[in-house]
Amino acid sequence: MTDRAAPDDASGATAPRRLSTRETAERLGVKPETVYAYVSRGQLSSTRAPGGRGSTFDAAEVDALARRTGRREPPPAPGDLVFRTGITLIENDRYYFRGVDATELAREYAYEEVAEWLWSGELRPGVRFTAPDEALAAARGAVDALPAHSSPTDRLRVAVIAAASADPFRFDLSRESVLAGARSLVPTLVGALPPAAGGAVEGARERPEEREVGLARQLWSKLTARPADAPFVTALDGALALLIDHDLAASTLAARVAASAHAHPYAVVSAGLGVLEGPLHGAASGLAHRMLAEVLERGSAVPVVADHLRAGRRVPGLGHRLYKSEDPRAQALFALLARVPQAAGALAAARDVVATTARHTPLPANVDLALAVLSVSSGMAAEAGETVFAVSRTAGWIAHALEEYGERPLRMRPSGQYCGPRPPQPLPAAADDLSRRSAP
Repeated sequence: MTDRAAPDDASGATAPRRLSTRETAERLGVKPETVYAYVSRGQLSSTRAPGGRGSTFDAAEVDALARRTGRREPPPAPGDLVFRTGITLIENDRYYFRGVDATELAREYAYEEVAEWLWSGELRPGVRFTAPDEALAAARGAVDALPAHSSPTDRLRVAVIAAASADPFRFDLSRESVLAGARSLVPTLVGALPPAAGGAVEGARERPEEREVGLARQLWSKLTARPADAPFVTALDGALALLIDHDLAASTLAARVAASAHAHPYAVVSAGLGVLEGPLHGAASGLAHRMLAEVLERGSAVPVVADHLRAGRRVPGLGHRLYKSEDPRAQALFALLARVPQAAGALAAARDVVATTARHTPLPANVDLALAVLSVSSGMAAEAGETVFAVSRTAGWIAHALEEYGERPLRMRPSGQYCGPRPPQPLPAAADDLSRRSAP
């Protein structure tokens, strides 16, 4: 998109750049109606376009609003790649797993039960996932060999590769084999992570009988040194269930591309993990964690939000392009955390962030802010939310792989729009040859 500049005035100075309503909406990542809502609230000024048709907006003012709101991604344009899927529907500020409200599933069932529903459309009450000894030993050995400063996502990526090497049936893409591998991979990833620093079992691994409890309880000791508290573990279990899938997020698209090439499920999960680590995807909760910790330290969200706006940074944990009101995942997780007395301070800080930012523009909380409340209040590290995201979303990537294995292979093959020099071009000369030619 090219900025438009108004004609020079009589003094020769260039007038401020003006944008049409459509260009303004694209730059802000909103609908045209929302642009006029910003005008009515005094957040944007407009000028009637020459001829009286439509309005124009100052480009610098639009850019300033975009920096404050963080809504700079344009909405999907007609003709974008679309896949038919029966897994997740996002509609009217809600999201559904196979037609069932996902927040209700997370409230009533454990992560493993929701995963089974996502994979098959069948509910298996009380199901538990167990890591095979051989796969777990391989994954732990590989993870333990990493440098101490390795991130949790580094460890998960290595654990996936090690678990794949221990599974001779990984190339069997039948539904039964894929699901058997998925039920063992998820607990293997959790079991391969080292215990949280300072915990009662630091430097040791859990006993075999401890692997029989639910996945959330197993993951708890890998994220925090605090003793497991039932309301906290319930909230963690809810977070895992809520994050299993969210339609075609960037990491899920990568997973489906891998599955389209008939990569085995472990490679599909590796593809998803590679994208998830980006700061605009799974790692976003870490930014919200650090912000929330600072709010608690300084006693108010006002100076923290002001610092973000002054630096031109978006306020973490706010707004989502798919929801007009509060992210339903955040709503559900906040409700679970409201039952945890130790989370009261972090919850109040999160609400303070939302209220403070609303003085400039109303941006409701998203799930990253809710994850930050969980991680801050339970003494977890800033990267804990990313770990929860990765472990949870593994089940979603497997669900999408199962769908993609049933489609025409390699169907995702877009064509590039070449913008380089047109042929024929002369054969390039080697660098040392050019040096000899230019020498005196």
